[in-house]
Amino acid sequence: MRNANISMPIEPSVDPHAFVASGTRLIGEVTVGAQSSIWFNCVLRADVQKIVIGERTNIQDGTVIHGTTGGLPVLVGNDVTVGHGAILHACTIEDGGFVGFGARVLDGAVVRSGGMLAAGALLSPGKVVGSGELWAGHPARLVRPLTDKERDDMVATTARYVTLASRYKSTNLVIFSYQENQR
Repeated sequence: MRNANISMPIEPSVDPHAFVASGTRLIGEVTVGAQSSIWFNCVLRADVQKIVIGERTNIQDGTVIHGTTGGLPVLVGNDVTVGHGAILHACTIEDGGFVGFGARVLDGAVVRSGGMLAAGALLSPGKVVGSGELWAGHPARLVRPLTDKERDDMVATTARYVTLASRYKSTNLVIFSYQENQR
C-alpha cells in the first residue's frame, strides 16, 4: 500500500470555493479544485492512491471513486461531469469529459477531453474514449461522433452544477435526514 509507512495522516484538500455535500466521504489524499462539487453520499477513497478533482467539476450523488494498489491514481480534470451512481476506478477523465449515470470506468481507462461515456456503460481497463466521441454499451464501444448539441449540453451541465453548488454554499439550506430523526 502506498501510504503504509506514513506516520502522519493524509487529509483531503478541498478548495474553499468547492462544495462537498453532507453524507460524502473524502478519505486520504483527495484534492478538490475551485468551484467543483461533490454531491450527496459520494465516496472518494484515496487510501492507496491519490484522487485529484479539477476545477468546476461535478461528481454527482452516489458516485464511488478509488485508485488501485498497483499504482494508478484517479485524475479528473476541469469542467467534467460524472453522473449519479458512477464508479471511477484508477482512471483518467480529461478536461470537459462526461461520464453518464451509473457508468463504470475501470483501471487505466481514459475519457479524453470532450469525450462522452453514456449512462450505464462499462469502459474496460485500458480503453480510451476519444475527444468528441460517444461510447456506450457493456463493454463500451465507439458509437459515433458527438453532435454539436451534445457538446453544448455537456458545457451547459457543467455550468449548471457550478451555479447549483454556489447556491448550496450561500444559503442556509436545511438538509433533513429522515433516518437520523426517527426517535
